[in-house]
Amino acid sequence: MMKTLNDFDFKDKKALIRVDFNVPLNDNFEVTDATRIISAKPTIIKILEDGGSCILMSHLGRPKGVQDQFSMKHIVSQVEEVLGVTVKFVADCIGDDVEAAAASLNPGEILLLENLRFYSEEKAGDQQFAEKLSKLGDIYVNDAFGTAHRAHASTTVVAQYFEGKKCFGSLLAKEIVSIEKVLKTGEKPILAILGGAKVSSKITIIENILDKVDHLIIGGGMTFTFIKANGGQIGDSICEDDKMELALKIIEQAKAKNVQIHLPVDVLAANSFSNEADTQIVDVDKIPDGWQGLDAGPKSKANFHEVVMQSKTILWNGPIGVFELPTFAEGTIALGESIAEATKNGTFSLVGGGDSVAAVKQFGFADKVSYVSTGGGAMLESLEGKVLPGIAAINN
Repeated sequence: MMKTLNDFDFKDKKALIRVDFNVPLNDNFEVTDATRIISAKPTIIKILEDGGSCILMSHLGRPKGVQDQFSMKHIVSQVEEVLGVTVKFVADCIGDDVEAAAASLNPGEILLLENLRFYSEEKAGDQQFAEKLSKLGDIYVNDAFGTAHRAHASTTVVAQYFEGKKCFGSLLAKEIVSIEKVLKTGEKPILAILGGAKVSSKITIIENILDKVDHLIIGGGMTFTFIKANGGQIGDSICEDDKMELALKIIEQAKAKNVQIHLPVDVLAANSFSNEADTQIVDVDKIPDGWQGLDAGPKSKANFHEVVMQSKTILWNGPIGVFELPTFAEGTIALGESIAEATKNGTFSLVGGGDSVAAVKQFGFADKVSYVSTGGGAMLESLEGKVLPGIAAINN
């Protein structure tokens, strides 16, 4: 059984919380996207409402030693705005001053620590560094899914010092439950939609989920490796020639496991990689030389819609066209609309992986799917069947 916030009463307790406040800043050090701070709010508020206090630790960016532009002090006002609570800041994350600041916290108060990665010990998973962090709180809460696949001091090692006093925050718990719905507990038929440019980056996911899904839609650039492997003409479309044999193997494995693979049947092809290119709709296996497929065509969109509508659990990872160029965004938008409709009808839909998350946000689907994952790399490693160190550290 996984331990969550609801297993603890935080009254008069200090919660040491690993949050993921690695947010983008502009040149004036203002937060340009507060999604990650907003995502952590339910956990923090629950602890404060119990009558506890919160010590928040996170990294920001990729500093080399102490660098002012990566200081957590820049985000204090944004954290206060999101939470509606005053936030104290301490310009370090371990040591006497930090321990004193943590010890003097009253119930209902929040302390934000300085960037963990100002110490190389954080990424190294250093034992002594983790022990110093552990002195700051009574209960350890991990709510940072975005870093759960890293065995760092604050995400994994520190948990050893909280025997029986550690749990998942509500964000991380939601992530775990959502991924389990796709991989273990989901209602059938289960559909995985994998897009993006390269087969090579999705191989391990495909191999892991073939045992779990009923349908697999393959879209985006990796389509063409499959089409060419099957003898199709793909013009100048992107293709990993060295992965064609693997594509054929995946098709064989899917057949053996009774998984239906759905590839595009037609594409919107262009004579250059540009929004202003000339375009034409062609069969996916008859793309003329000098042309490249950059989006799914109308027949493909209709086929995908049908598969989506009959599915009860959906995982969407990767766009099915070059959605950054408006001319080639229609396939991805249409897919988003289909998934939104299915979700409205009771299907569980999980969107994860950088590009598909960017697409659902850009086109306004974030509130129309069941869950949008906050952790790109962590989500992918979960789908590959790996046990994430940050999750194992709480469960052990």
